[in-house]
Amino acid sequence: MTDELDLVFRALADPSRRFLLDLLFARDGRTQTELESELAMTRFGVAKHLKVLEEAGLVVTRRSGREKLHFLNPVPIRQIHDRWIDKYTEQHVTALIDLKRTLEEEP
Repeated sequence: MTDELDLVFRALADPSRRFLLDLLFARDGRTQTELESELAMTRFGVAKHLKVLEEAGLVVTRRSGREKLHFLNPVPIRQIHDRWIDKYTEQHVTALIDLKRTLEEEP
Protein backbone atom coordinates (compact mmCIF):
# COMPACT_ATOMS: atom_id res chain seq x y z
CA MET A 1 0.00 0.00 0.00
CA THR A 2 2.80 2.44 0.84
CA ASP A 3 4.49 1.92 -2.54
CA GLU A 4 1.18 2.59 -4.27
CA LEU A 5 0.64 5.79 -2.29
CA ASP A 6 4.21 6.87 -3.07
CA LEU A 7 3.34 6.67 -6.78
CA VAL A 8 0.22 8.75 -6.15
CA PHE A 9 2.15 11.41 -4.21
CA ARG A 10 4.77 11.59 -6.97
CA ALA A 11 2.09 11.89 -9.62
CA LEU A 12 0.31 14.66 -7.70
CA ALA A 13 3.55 16.58 -7.17
CA ASP A 14 3.48 17.97 -10.72
CA PRO A 15 1.12 20.89 -11.47
CA SER A 16 0.52 19.75 -15.06
CA ARG A 17 -0.64 16.35 -13.85
CA ARG A 18 -2.91 17.96 -11.26
CA PHE A 19 -4.36 20.11 -14.05
CA LEU A 20 -5.02 16.99 -16.15
CA LEU A 21 -6.87 15.47 -13.18
CA ASP A 22 -8.91 18.67 -12.83
CA LEU A 23 -9.82 18.48 -16.51
CA LEU A 24 -10.97 14.88 -16.12
CA PHE A 25 -12.89 15.77 -12.98
CA ALA A 26 -14.73 18.48 -14.93
CA ARG A 27 -15.51 16.11 -17.81
CA ASP A 28 -14.50 12.48 -17.73
CA GLY A 29 -13.78 10.31 -20.75
CA ARG A 30 -11.54 12.64 -22.75
CA THR A 31 -9.11 11.69 -25.46
CA GLN A 32 -5.47 12.68 -25.32
CA THR A 33 -6.11 15.16 -28.14
CA GLU A 34 -8.86 16.85 -26.11
CA LEU A 35 -6.56 17.08 -23.10
CA GLU A 36 -3.69 18.43 -25.21
CA SER A 37 -5.85 21.33 -26.37
CA GLU A 38 -6.00 22.55 -22.76
CA LEU A 39 -2.24 22.44 -22.11
CA ALA A 40 0.66 24.35 -23.60
CA MET A 41 2.86 21.32 -24.17
CA THR A 42 3.66 18.76 -26.84
CA ARG A 43 1.67 15.62 -27.51
CA PHE A 44 4.63 13.65 -26.16
CA GLY A 45 4.62 15.70 -22.93
CA VAL A 46 0.92 15.11 -22.34
CA ALA A 47 1.35 11.39 -23.08
CA LYS A 48 4.20 11.20 -20.58
CA HIS A 49 2.10 12.85 -17.86
CA LEU A 50 -0.89 10.62 -18.60
CA LYS A 51 1.36 7.56 -18.33
CA VAL A 52 2.53 8.65 -14.85
CA LEU A 53 -1.09 9.19 -13.80
CA GLU A 54 -2.07 5.76 -15.14
CA GLU A 55 0.82 4.05 -13.34
CA ALA A 56 -0.31 5.72 -10.10
CA GLY A 57 -3.85 4.47 -10.69
CA LEU A 58 -5.25 8.01 -10.87
CA VAL A 59 -6.33 7.65 -14.49
CA VAL A 60 -7.81 4.62 -16.19
CA THR A 61 -8.26 4.23 -19.92
CA ARG A 62 -10.75 2.50 -22.15
CA ARG A 63 -10.73 2.03 -25.88
CA SER A 64 -13.77 3.18 -27.80
CA GLY A 65 -13.20 2.27 -31.43
CA ARG A 66 -9.99 3.99 -32.48
CA GLU A 67 -10.02 6.39 -29.54
CA LYS A 68 -8.47 5.89 -26.12
CA LEU A 69 -10.57 7.58 -23.46
CA HIS A 70 -9.13 8.72 -20.13
CA PHE A 71 -11.13 8.62 -16.91
CA LEU A 72 -10.38 9.91 -13.42
CA ASN A 73 -10.07 7.26 -10.72
CA PRO A 74 -10.64 9.06 -7.39
CA VAL A 75 -9.93 6.01 -5.21
CA PRO A 76 -6.18 6.67 -4.68
CA ILE A 77 -6.90 10.28 -3.70
CA ARG A 78 -9.47 9.04 -1.19
CA GLN A 79 -6.88 6.62 0.22
CA ILE A 80 -4.48 9.52 0.73
CA HIS A 81 -7.24 11.48 2.40
CA ASP A 82 -8.08 8.62 4.72
CA ARG A 83 -4.44 7.86 5.56
CA TRP A 84 -2.84 11.31 5.71
CA ILE A 85 -5.49 13.99 5.98
CA ASP A 86 -8.43 12.59 7.89
CA LYS A 87 -6.40 11.74 10.98
CA TYR A 88 -5.32 15.38 11.27
CA THR A 89 -8.87 16.67 11.22
CA GLU A 90 -9.84 15.30 14.57
CA GLN A 91 -12.05 17.36 16.83
CA HIS A 92 -9.29 19.21 18.72
CA VAL A 93 -7.56 20.24 15.50
CA THR A 94 -10.86 21.46 14.08
CA ALA A 95 -11.47 23.49 17.24
CA LEU A 96 -8.06 25.17 16.91
CA ILE A 97 -8.71 26.03 13.27
CA ASP A 98 -12.08 27.53 14.19
CA LEU A 99 -10.44 29.59 16.95
CA LYS A 100 -7.77 30.82 14.54
CA ARG A 101 -10.41 31.91 12.00
CA THR A 102 -12.42 33.69 14.67
CA LEU A 103 -9.38 35.59 15.94
CA GLU A 104 -8.32 36.57 12.42
CA GLU A 105 -11.79 37.88 11.57
CA GLU A 106 -12.01 40.30 14.48
CA PRO A 107 -10.88 43.88 13.71
